[in-house]
Order: sequence, then C-alpha cells, then structure tokens
Amino acid sequence: MALSDLVATCLSPPVHYVICKLGFEKKDTYDINNILSENGEVCWQAVTEHVCYLESDQSVDYMKSIRSLGPVCESVNLHFKSLTKEQFVVQYTLWFHWTNNTELFLEVFDVLQYTQTTEVALGLMKLTACLERALGDVYLLVGKDCPFLLRDLLASEQLAVVFGQAVMNVLRVFIGSPYGLNLRNVLWHGFASPQEIPAKYCAMLLFLTAGLGQLLQMYLLQNKCILVHRPYVIFVNIEEIDVFPGKYLTISKFLLYYIYLNHGTLSIAEEVVKLSSFVLKTMSPFWMAALTAFRQSRYADCVILLLPQLEVGLRLLFTTANKCPNRFLTAEVKFLSKMLAKHLDNEEVNQLPTVLEEPAMASEFLWDFLNHQEGPRVRDRLSHGEINLKAFPREVANQIVAFAITLLCRFSDKDLSAYKEHTVIKPLMNCASCYRSRFHPISRLKKQVLECMKNIHLWPDLPTVPKEHVQTIKGLEGNAEASTLILKISETLSELQQYMPQNCYSSDDPVNSVLTERLLIELCDMRICTLYSPRSVLEIVVILRKISTQCHQVSEQVITSTELKYKQWMNKTLRSRQRHNYLRMLNSIKFLSPVLRLILVFITLELVNVHLVCKKNPSDYQQYVKFLKSVLQYTENLVTYTSPEKNKWDETMELTNKALMKIRKISDRKLMLMQLAT
Repeated sequence: MALSDLVATCLSPPVHYVICKLGFEKKDTYDINNILSENGEVCWQAVTEHVCYLESDQSVDYMKSIRSLGPVCESVNLHFKSLTKEQFVVQYTLWFHWTNNTELFLEVFDVLQYTQTTEVALGLMKLTACLERALGDVYLLVGKDCPFLLRDLLASEQLAVVFGQAVMNVLRVFIGSPYGLNLRNVLWHGFASPQEIPAKYCAMLLFLTAGLGQLLQMYLLQNKCILVHRPYVIFVNIEEIDVFPGKYLTISKFLLYYIYLNHGTLSIAEEVVKLSSFVLKTMSPFWMAALTAFRQSRYADCVILLLPQLEVGLRLLFTTANKCPNRFLTAEVKFLSKMLAKHLDNEEVNQLPTVLEEPAMASEFLWDFLNHQEGPRVRDRLSHGEINLKAFPREVANQIVAFAITLLCRFSDKDLSAYKEHTVIKPLMNCASCYRSRFHPISRLKKQVLECMKNIHLWPDLPTVPKEHVQTIKGLEGNAEASTLILKISETLSELQQYMPQNCYSSDDPVNSVLTERLLIELCDMRICTLYSPRSVLEIVVILRKISTQCHQVSEQVITSTELKYKQWMNKTLRSRQRHNYLRMLNSIKFLSPVLRLILVFITLELVNVHLVCKKNPSDYQQYVKFLKSVLQYTENLVTYTSPEKNKWDETMELTNKALMKIRKISDRKLMLMQLAT
C-alpha cells in the first residue's frame, strides 16, 4: 500500500490535540448575550476575559486560552446558525466594510450554515487572507512599512494602538502565533485535512472581524481619519507565464489541439487523483473541490485549494527522498523554500530536485511561480490577501492546474502510462518536461537584452533631415571621429568572434545589425543553469542587468530626441544652436548604435559563461567586478549625456573611446568570463 494511503493526518500529535481536541474539553454552555449586546455590538471585554496569561512573564498562555475560548466559539457558531441570511446581513454587513471585501464574509456565513468541511476550510483560508490585508491597511494609519508576516503584524504596537493589546491577543490565539491554533498557516501550508478544522473557529473569526470593524469605526471617528485601502496586485504580462498555453498547439503536421483545460481534461484529472501516490487519501476532497472550482470558473478558489496540496505532495516526496519522515508532520512556515533548497539543514544534498528531474521540471516551475521576486508569487499574494479574488485570471489557474496534473501522473505506485499518453494529457507532460525558468534573474536578463536589441533595431527607420539641409550648416561636414570609433568597435567585435556561434557572425561586417540580433537570439536561447545560483553569480547578473537597463534607456532617449528634433527641424522651430546640436546628435547615433550592440553582445557572452565566475580567485573576482562597474558607469554617463536636459552629444565620443580602451585592456588580461571557457 502506498504511503499516501497510510497517512492519517499531517498534523503532529501536539498540533492535532490543540486544533481538534483542546477547544472541546470544556463542556460548558456559553450564553451568546455575554459577548453580544442587544444592538449587535461585540462586548470585547467579555471576550478578552477568556485569554489567559502566564504568571512568569504575563505573556499569553495559549493552551489555557484555547480551552477557555472553546465554549465561546461554539456559542458564536450556534448563534450564526440561528440567523437567517437577511438577519445576518442587517446586523453585520456594516461591520465588514473595513475589510474592503464584505461579500467574502457574507459567503463565509453561507458556508457555516451547511458545514461542508472542504468549504469551511476554503472559507477560513480566504477569510484569514482578507483579514490580514485589511489589518495591514489599518497598520498604515499609524505606522509605515507594513510587516510581511502575519505574526509580526498582529504583534505590532501599531495595531495595539488602534484595537488595544487585549483584543490583539485574542486574535493571536486563533491566527499568527505558532503556539496558538495557528489556523492560517496550518491550512495554507497543507497540514490540515478538511475534517480537522472545526467550523466553530471559522465562525469565531467571522465574529471577531465584525467586532474589529466596530472598534475601528470608533477609532476613525475619534481621530478624524479615513482608512485607505492599498490597491490589489494585478498580474501583468500574463503571456510570460503561459507555460501550458490556452491556444492551439501543433501536435502533428495535420492536427491542432486546443490545450485549455476542458471538461475532458478535468475528468481525467479526477480519475488520476484517485490513483496517484502524490495525493494523500485524507486530502483528496481538496483536490476534487479544486477541480470543481475550476469547472465553475472560480479560479481563485481553485488555486487556493490546490497550492497547499502541492506542498503536501512535495513534502511527502521530500521526506521520502531524504529519509526524514519526522519532518512530514512538522509545521515549518518556510518549509516549501527548504524543500526546494540545494542542501538540507545538515548540509547534505537535497534529493528532491533529483526526484523532480532537475532542472527541467517541477523545481524550475515552482521557483518561478512561487518564489522568484519578479515572478507571479501566486501563493504569497493569495495568502496575504493582495489579489482581488473575483478578478483572478483563468490563465494563472490554468498553469497551476495543468502543472498539478503532470505531478499527479508522474508519481504513482500504479501504472498511469495510459493516462500520460492520453491526447489531452500528453501535451501537458511535454510542456512540463521542457520548461525553462522565466523569472530567475538570469532569465530576466536574457529578456532585457532582446528587448533592448529590438529597440535599437528601430533606429534605421528614424526620420532624418535631407542631406542638402545638412550641407548648408558650416563646420559639420566631416564625421571622422565617428568613423574612427566605428572602426574600433568593429575591431573589438572581431576579437570576440572566437567566442561566438560561427553562423551568427560576419568578419566582413561585424557591426551588422541583423547579424547581431540573430547572435543575441541564439545566445539567449542557450540553457544556463538557474537553480541554486551561487551568490557570486547573482552579483554579476545584477550588474549586467543594470548595464542592460541603461543601454535600453539610452536607446529610448535617442528615439525620442530624434523624432522630436526632426519634427522641430521640419517645422523650422529650432534656433541656430539647436540645429547644430541636432546634427551632432545624428552624427553620434552613427557610433552609438554599434557600441550599444557591442555592449549587449558582451553582456550576453558573459552571461552564457557566468558560472565560470566561481573559478576566479578573490583578487581576480574583485578586478572583474570593478571592470563591470566601470562599464556600468559608462552606460550611466551615456544616459545622462543623451538626455533631453543635457544633450552633450560630442562628449559621448570621448566617453565611448575610454570605454573601448577599458574593454580592450580587460580582454588583453584575459579576465572576461568568456575567455575562461576556452
């Protein structure tokens, strides 16, 4: 029998006791009128009296507090069950407005009426995320730089100023402290199965949220201030995360297949859920509910349900591969990051990436979608309430579900080859197997380089004044300096030829724009290891990215200035000095285009060999960093001199000449990374 069938709970015994038993030990019946006034206000003093404190240091005694609050939670749950939807709306809606998501809290009330365990868990996950976001907005009434972690937010002096420390201690019994019920983390990290989360705790948090709204209203009136809600995070450039694309893909010469997850794909996924050893039997209701949510176009719900289950499955693989079963039940908040790390805590090599077929598949995808700062960071943003759940894009849900299906098919004690080869599953497996990171700094640099080159490629089409107009301006007939610089750039590119793919280079025309673009495309298509990049590699990539950014800025400024000055020239609105400056700019463009392309080629060749930086000794490494920073300084000066405010086009020649000399000097000393590869 598979291990996934044998696991009865993911909660360690102490945590299981706290969540499933401790709050049920007191059998007292608690009168709701003790904590709820006739006009519907929460009597906070009566609630806070149930929080117990240690005699030693007056910190919260979480065990006693949970035991004491158990009957109160049950009373609140029964109270909500006794209300009709209309009664609840009339009595409580006003007090949820501060959350900026009243509708969500009304939905949680509906869920509590039927106590469907999976829906209660989902409601609690959404509630805690929304509550955290709203509390962060309140924090900013008093302080700056809202804490990222919920536990730090709830323990902050700023929230205690608004709500009172006793009230915040009540909240910390339920969420935000590893010593309390810790409901948010237990659910979001996939430790609790549906039946392990008592509905009364969800009801209590709903009740407390309304009570916080009442306290906040008094604070706002007394201090004459307004609560401002931070805007939601919006996923931009959705096409960048289109791994499992929702469009027609060519499978054969004559067949196109639509790969958006449809009813047939989801039906097969439901069958595989029952067979895959990636799914714990106790957690299968979450998987089924996630697939149902996708069918019903509830994309945020689908992903919220699915992400913790991916973590559970990966944790099972991790503990099995590394032979540390004791860690399966340990609720570590940052455990997902640890599972994807190169080494274990004891410095031994983590075996999970090998199981996941590193580097092509799951490790890269997970880092991209969950961890990399420039990626969508789907779980962080959902769990911290940063996303508008109603506007959650189908495209993102499509990626998570499709990826989950590939993991289901790959890990099973049963033969799932028939499913893997199915016409709706096989394209997903193929997409996953050739995945490359898109949000690692190395991948972002590749994207930057190609975008910059595309921008420079626009220069030849920029409007220029007729030659006969130029000849009327005395003293600007020659461009010997520009020609000399172009010759030097050509010589430098020729020296780099030995490190380039041969089919993308012409010794007759080394500064050819089309060939440069083809070269950069080919270089950027090379696979560069992104997993577990050493610090020295990342430091170099950071500098290279800054250089690329400056090059792009120069290109943008040249385009803007050229178009504007041409228009002014043709309209005869330029004064004599401005006309001379414009013609100097046109002269400078002749060498700025090839020098920017040279820098892009240099950046990309260094990037392709970036891991060789680890072979440099400390002295050579520092010299190399110093050189890169000098190139960065050159590009920053170019940005300044080509800006509309400065317009120092003649000075760019001297700058460029010095930069080329430095590049030649470093090349002669064999300090470039591309030179270490030969």
